[in-house]
Amino acid sequence: MRHNFRNLAIWKRSRKLVKKIYISTRDFPEEERFGLTSQLRRAAVSVPSNIAEGCGRNGNKELIQFCHIATGSLCEIETQLLLSEDLDFLPVETSTPLIDEIIEIRKMLSGFTNKLINA
Repeated sequence: MRHNFRNLAIWKRSRKLVKKIYISTRDFPEEERFGLTSQLRRAAVSVPSNIAEGCGRNGNKELIQFCHIATGSLCEIETQLLLSEDLDFLPVETSTPLIDEIIEIRKMLSGFTNKLINA
C-alpha cells in the first residue's frame, strides 16, 4: 500500500524539526561548519527524506526499513544535541525542547511502523 508522505503527520512534524535544527545551529562556532553543524543538519534532513523515500517505494516492507533509518537519524540528532550542550555550543534551554520534540516524533514513527508491521 502506498502512502502519500505529504499527508503524514510524522513527515510534517519532522520537516518542522529540520527548520528548528537549522535555526539552532546558526550560531555554532565557524570551525564547526563542517563538523557538528553539518552533522546535525544532515541527520535532521534525513528524517523527513527517509520517510518520503520509503513512501515512494514498492510496499510496506521497504517503508518500514526507511522508517527504521529515520528513527536512527532521530537518535543521532539527540546525541549530537547533547554533545552540543557538552561543548557549550547550545544552551540547555534550546536543546531540551528540541530533544522533547525528537522523542515525540520517535514515538509517532514507532506507532506508524508498528501499524505497518501489523497490516
